[in-house]
Amino acid sequence: MTDLLSVLVVDDEPAFREGLRQALKQEGFVVHLAADGEEALDVWRAYHPDIVLLDVMLPRMSGIDVCRAIRAVDDTPVIMVSARNEEIDAVVALEVGADDYVAKPYRVRELVARMRTVLRRTGGGRDPDQSTVLRVGDISLDRERHEVEIAGEPVQLPLKEFQLLSLLMENAGIVVTRQTLIDRVWGYDYVGDTKTLDVHIKRLRAKVEPSPDTPERIVTIRGLGYKLNS
Repeated sequence: MTDLLSVLVVDDEPAFREGLRQALKQEGFVVHLAADGEEALDVWRAYHPDIVLLDVMLPRMSGIDVCRAIRAVDDTPVIMVSARNEEIDAVVALEVGADDYVAKPYRVRELVARMRTVLRRTGGGRDPDQSTVLRVGDISLDRERHEVEIAGEPVQLPLKEFQLLSLLMENAGIVVTRQTLIDRVWGYDYVGDTKTLDVHIKRLRAKVEPSPDTPERIVTIRGLGYKLNS
């Protein structure tokens, strides 16, 4: 990751866009702007920003749908922003793949701190001595290539599921608590619904378990968390 990071700000309020552009430029970001959902996708494809600040309520295409479209093809970090401050917005945003959720109004310094936290968490802040390939049983995971194979067959995982599997594989045979999984994958400052973890585990099981309804690989340890059987 270079020192000069780029951000795409998507908001339909011109004064808000311009104010945030000036503030983020002072913080050292290269700033791209979009006023609606369709323009956001066009700018994102053209410039490949390091992170996206995406308003929930947008003309032509909602922020939720924009995030879903990005997640279908890419793991660009996304922070959803909304003036509504409703819990349902946060839950839906995180379930479609957003990395964080911020309610307006907020302080720019706090927003920038959360942006940098998300960038560190999603930008490969891995110990350089840590092996890039993990193997547990017939599961192989390559962190650097973002590739997973089970019994030699490729399995496509979005970022959060990939991170969960990686963390469980690092601790194969050991119970990883729910709080540890949330802290490591969503960040230590995450304050959303913890059921989001269960949703992602369910989706992960659907892709790695022979019988997801009776999981054998990723098992629940009631009252504690989850364990990947080695």
